[in-house]
Amino acid sequence: MFNKNYKYAFVISTCAVLMITQGCKKSFLDVPPQAQQPSEEFFKTQDDATKAVNSIYGNLREWKQTAFAPMAVESLGSDETEKGSTPGDASFMNAYDNFTVTATDGQLQDFWNGQYQSINLCNQVLDNVPNITMDANLKNRYLAEAKFVRAYNYFRLVRAFGDVVLREHVAKDASEYNLPRTAKAQVWAFIEKDLTEAAAVLPQSYGSNDVGRATKGAALSLHAKVAMYQQKWADVLTYTNQVMGMGYSLFPDFEKSFRIANENNSESVFEIQCQNLAAIPGASTSQYSQIQGVPGNLNLGWGFNVPTDALVAAFEPGDPRMDATIIFRGETTPQGDVIELTGPNPRYNQKSYVPKSVPFTSNQGEDQNVRVIRFAEVLLMNAEAANETGNPTLALASLERVRARARGNNANILPRVTVTDQTALRNAIWHERQVELAMEFDRYFDVIRQGRAAAVFGPKGWKANKNEVWPIPQNEIDLSAGVLTQNAGY
Repeated sequence: MFNKNYKYAFVISTCAVLMITQGCKKSFLDVPPQAQQPSEEFFKTQDDATKAVNSIYGNLREWKQTAFAPMAVESLGSDETEKGSTPGDASFMNAYDNFTVTATDGQLQDFWNGQYQSINLCNQVLDNVPNITMDANLKNRYLAEAKFVRAYNYFRLVRAFGDVVLREHVAKDASEYNLPRTAKAQVWAFIEKDLTEAAAVLPQSYGSNDVGRATKGAALSLHAKVAMYQQKWADVLTYTNQVMGMGYSLFPDFEKSFRIANENNSESVFEIQCQNLAAIPGASTSQYSQIQGVPGNLNLGWGFNVPTDALVAAFEPGDPRMDATIIFRGETTPQGDVIELTGPNPRYNQKSYVPKSVPFTSNQGEDQNVRVIRFAEVLLMNAEAANETGNPTLALASLERVRARARGNNANILPRVTVTDQTALRNAIWHERQVELAMEFDRYFDVIRQGRAAAVFGPKGWKANKNEVWPIPQNEIDLSAGVLTQNAGY
């Protein structure tokens, strides 16, 4: 069965299997370093299948998946964040904030490569594991896990670039290497197929050794999000209603829910599992928290991706989520860290914060999981879908669950939303998404899908019919000899 001591990442070529040891989660990771293994000797046994699937999870927490590239592509375009750090440090990141980025920027290439590297790992499992003689139920679950992660990667690609290259299998010959872009509608359909098939097989939960793996709830929740981006509101409602019946609940303390001690709690639908492993130092460390951590006397990180004045202003008076989302210069955190009054930035991301008291081996905050889908978002998707399908009663009930958790025992803040006019309720739900999910790399694409980007991001330089997507990396176009085409306006 599944052993927590297995942890691998694989990049398999036609001639070799390169075992790249990458980190994942304390519950099923931890391995000794391994040598290279010829590909013809791999994908033979159940143990090979286990290692290959574990590699998919390990790869999710590496640099291109969780650090600079996603910060640039998925966060900096929004009104809630800006580059941070000192003005001259990584100044190229400002191009995402003011929409002057060009197709040659390296973060675009990293983001593109990161998603396709993960897709390749998933495709290797999906192409090869069916041929292994092994426990049939475990085989089916492994394939479902690979489909979930592949869907997650394609979701990130299609909302960032629009039409993208659709690779359903590992390329077998030269004719399958250089593929054109596939229309985004077809990519969305492919993602939905993967998620439907994954949800039909994945369990609702796992034993302690497998905490952090994709579940049925994760597949349904991501499917709801995919449907939301296509305005398939009936589907969003169907999938979120199912998840709401699976036993998830909001963690009582919003601020504490993001601390390492409370990872994979009752609110967690899917998290990227992060932990430094002594057996593979330097290869298993996540830098998600490090790049956003507070610099200066505490030395908690590099100080990038910092909250803006606009985000501060978005919170209602007394909303405790503001102080739980934003570390302010000069404050003392709930964990006792005193943030110095001087420094290049007035505020930092508290959701990625790891206290000074937490030891690290390689990178500050290396053990901080990345929250991908929380039950709070499921409730807000349910509320939005209910409102769009003419059910304000359900919409208000789901919205209230989120606000009630934030309100806690203080009846004087965050009054219950009571409007039933569809437009007014829609705006209330959108506002709740902004403050509940702030700094979680969703705001930028949320505003675009809502059709408000010109109004919200226009002052920053956002232009309609161009900035709905980022440019395709120029190097990919060059390598394709023009088979890949560029997005309009770049």
